[in-house]
Amino acid sequence: MMIEGDTCGPYGAANDHVEESSLSPDALARLWPDDVQEIKRVAKVFPFRINRYVMGLIRSPGDPIWRQAVPDIQELEDLTGWEDPLAEETLSPVPNLVHRYPNRVLWLVSHECAMYCRFCTRKRRWQAPLPMTDDIFRAGLDYIRRHAEVKDVLLSGGDPLLLPLSRLENILAALSKISHVEIIRIGTRVPSMFPEKVTVQLAEMLARYHPIFINIHFNHPREITSESRRACMLLANAGVVLGSQTVLLKGVNDEAGTLGELFHNLLTMRVRPYYLMQMDLTRGTAHFRTPIAVGLQILRALRNRISGLAMPQFVVDLPEGRGKVVLTPNSVDAIEGDLLVIRDYQGNQCQYPLLPGEGTELGRWLAV
Repeated sequence: MMIEGDTCGPYGAANDHVEESSLSPDALARLWPDDVQEIKRVAKVFPFRINRYVMGLIRSPGDPIWRQAVPDIQELEDLTGWEDPLAEETLSPVPNLVHRYPNRVLWLVSHECAMYCRFCTRKRRWQAPLPMTDDIFRAGLDYIRRHAEVKDVLLSGGDPLLLPLSRLENILAALSKISHVEIIRIGTRVPSMFPEKVTVQLAEMLARYHPIFINIHFNHPREITSESRRACMLLANAGVVLGSQTVLLKGVNDEAGTLGELFHNLLTMRVRPYYLMQMDLTRGTAHFRTPIAVGLQILRALRNRISGLAMPQFVVDLPEGRGKVVLTPNSVDAIEGDLLVIRDYQGNQCQYPLLPGEGTELGRWLAV
């Protein structure tokens, strides 16, 4: 089916004529005779979108792919979360651009997704997305031009890799002409949830605008298929640096075995695990939330049991736009004079010699 977007000029980034194999709740019911009325009830508040590729990954209702893609009545029962937990709208000096950190901006250049992830931070935009018209595009580009401190631009949405190739290239070309923009990043779920959209033509185009960094959203080992491997290979062979952001999700990936398998397999595709992210406090997502201790326990369990290259940072994105904070398992038991009492990856206590007088200063940093 075809999704019509807003018409834009040559530098606009609207999603006109984006090809998408979007399926209805009734299509699910034909395969799995669940209560489709409940799904429709949720979808009236938080819309539903899934494509045929994702449908093919689902093995049964309630499995890890189903939970990420299919509406759940628990979404309507969460009254504690925020519509905009990261204060993106507050930190938006012009429409569709967020300036939270001093030297980088987040630019929402697309409003289409391969599927609507039920834990999405931007669920607030599903009902009424703000298309990237020519005027909005120019306002964002002018803002970046006028702010020389911006060295790094992260393109997100929606999903930038669902834009028509010419529109995405127009954005990259415009950014490449701004001398102070040194790094371009793209956040996407296309290689894992709609890999056929990653083509040789896309990879060749991206290679013209290096350095390009792409962070792909992988959450479960079953998302690694021959198709997603091919997509990542095309991007990596084009010189694109690939990372992965994984959200810690209750009932999907909240145990060490699952995440260890995922992180190891990502490395085999030349995708570096970058972040393991604590769930944002978004309304309609509380049923996915794990205690923060779960993430710390998983990282401790994986340390030295998988490659250090496969170990992501565990981060919490603080409310009210205060930014990300990295959390690490505490392996320090005590500081005793000039000895650091610490535990190895197997949990055994050992002593590490410090420089004379180092213990006092180190104690301030470690709060031991």
